[in-house]
Amino acid sequence: MSPIENSGLGPLHKEGRFLVVKADRLTRICAALLQAAGTPEDEAQAVATGCVNANLAGHDSHGVIAIPTYIDAIKAGHIVPGAEWTIVQESPTTAVIDGQWGFGFHVSSKAMALAVQKAKSANVAACTVFRQSHLGRLAAYPLMAANAGMIGLAAADSGRSPKYVAPFGGREARLGTNPISIAVPSDLEAPFLLDMATSVVAAGKIQLAVARDEEIPSGWIIDAAGRPTTDPREYRKGGALLPLGGTQGYKGSGLAAMVEVLCSLLPGPGFGVEPSGRHNFGCFMAVFNVAAFRPLDQFKKEVTDFAHYLKTTPPSEGSYGVFYPGEIGYLREQERRANGIEIEDATWEKLRALARDYGLAGELDLA
Repeated sequence: MSPIENSGLGPLHKEGRFLVVKADRLTRICAALLQAAGTPEDEAQAVATGCVNANLAGHDSHGVIAIPTYIDAIKAGHIVPGAEWTIVQESPTTAVIDGQWGFGFHVSSKAMALAVQKAKSANVAACTVFRQSHLGRLAAYPLMAANAGMIGLAAADSGRSPKYVAPFGGREARLGTNPISIAVPSDLEAPFLLDMATSVVAAGKIQLAVARDEEIPSGWIIDAAGRPTTDPREYRKGGALLPLGGTQGYKGSGLAAMVEVLCSLLPGPGFGVEPSGRHNFGCFMAVFNVAAFRPLDQFKKEVTDFAHYLKTTPPSEGSYGVFYPGEIGYLREQERRANGIEIEDATWEKLRALARDYGLAGELDLA
């Protein structure tokens, strides 16, 4: 099987336990549901677009499967749609931002835009964010910097929300999945982009496996007793994700700890778990203006040449060859934009149920 998954054909039809839906329709459905739940139109569109873009790039764990969870969080008061984020501390090159429990998609976009603006005059800038909800696919934010001719870096943690990952050698979750993403400007067709969790996989992939009634590979999680398991349901019974690295998991565990320092301790919420369980995702962002180091056009050309240099190595046995960072996600996006996105039946039924609850089933053709 190709590393670029085949998502099926046609605008909307059954594919086993999946429905195949075009991206624009999926965005319209999700935005309408979020608006019905009390989200302002611009924020609803931003969250829906962010989720669908994650699906397009193959990060289904951060896609529309999260919409029902976000709406539950709105109902519980854990997410405050329309919240006015505030700058609590600022210098010409830095800012500390209080998201006031708003949508992470909205707050973190504003934070990265501010960092890019500062870097245009100061060349290097950094922002921290706290008290915001889940911010979706992390790559969306450093890509904003890359599109402005700058190198963007972002890291995120779960603040004092419930934890997901056991530190290396432990059995209880004490860390978030704590992703890191870096985007670099280039002349490549696909972005030169790193986007990775410091755990073996994102927590959403466990939720996705449950929704799809699938087993997971050994080495992803341990059960409550600290034993390896391939049953994703054990995760919700007191299990934990494992850090990146397998037998060398101290590497992923160490990276996750450093992300925790940058995203939680540096902006101020601190470590540990708050009993309320309210989502409180911290974020650290840094932007480097390439033109302060060398001419941007020369740099972009050399990054492009470097990517081609990596790809020209002969493939190893059983390999499809080398893909530079960000290339597979881009290729998958092109295919899914053309052919549609596979949505598992369990997620589709939750979207239908929400549409019925809000009286939108007919309008959204989800009756």
